[in-house]
Amino acid sequence: MTPVLLTSKDMILAGGLLFSSIVLSLVMSLGLQQALVISAVRMTVQLALTGSMLLLIFDRPSVWLTIAMLVLMFGAASYEVGSRQLVKLTPGWHFGIGGSSTVIGTVIVVLIGLLTALQPHPWYQARTAIPMTGLLLGNVMNAVSLTMNTLLSTISRDRSAIEARLTLGATRAEAMNGSIRQAIRTGLIPTLNQMAAAGIITLPGIMTGQILAGMNPLEAAKYQIVLMSLIVSGNIIGTTLAATLTAARLSDARGRLRLDHLVR
Repeated sequence: MTPVLLTSKDMILAGGLLFSSIVLSLVMSLGLQQALVISAVRMTVQLALTGSMLLLIFDRPSVWLTIAMLVLMFGAASYEVGSRQLVKLTPGWHFGIGGSSTVIGTVIVVLIGLLTALQPHPWYQARTAIPMTGLLLGNVMNAVSLTMNTLLSTISRDRSAIEARLTLGATRAEAMNGSIRQAIRTGLIPTLNQMAAAGIITLPGIMTGQILAGMNPLEAAKYQIVLMSLIVSGNIIGTTLAATLTAARLSDARGRLRLDHLVR
């Protein structure tokens, strides 16, 4: 089975569907038309540029081109994580914690996947390493962003309760432990929902793509199981790091809550 190639008419149809959504937003006064237009333009430009860059990288195999693409992806993800919260740490720390947690969680599981299950030759082969990193990076980025947003908002809201625990002799970890656990759980909810629904309510993207490309459905299911396991592991690593480092930044060795490290 050969891949189905889309024509100009197919792309025009996709654009028409987006335009219909914009019209519906206007008719129903949803106020989403500007966001839809900006998102649609950004998506189109980004995907077109990414496709062109990947075509260049795949045609000229080079470990340095692969690394350069991955660095660009990690930088963009770090920026997105740091820009999504309403309550933020001071800029350097905010982007540093969010970015490092996302990158570390992603790199660990990508290396595990490349060196064990997938085993491309060489292991850094761009056609395997870049798409896999992109898949895992997006999931870890969302989980870390949700975790940091929840934790920063919760600590700001529950300042009095946390300071009371510290006054009564609780350690930093004890005073903020409940907030940290809740933030990590919130960050993992979308992933857990995705796992629970996979195969019954939805066919995950990777499995769907492989089936459309002609792979045996059972083999495609095996790939999806491995990838979901990597996604969950990466998300747990990333969210745990983000929550722990954020909580540490909002306190000091003397047991004080340091909300002066926040930017409102």
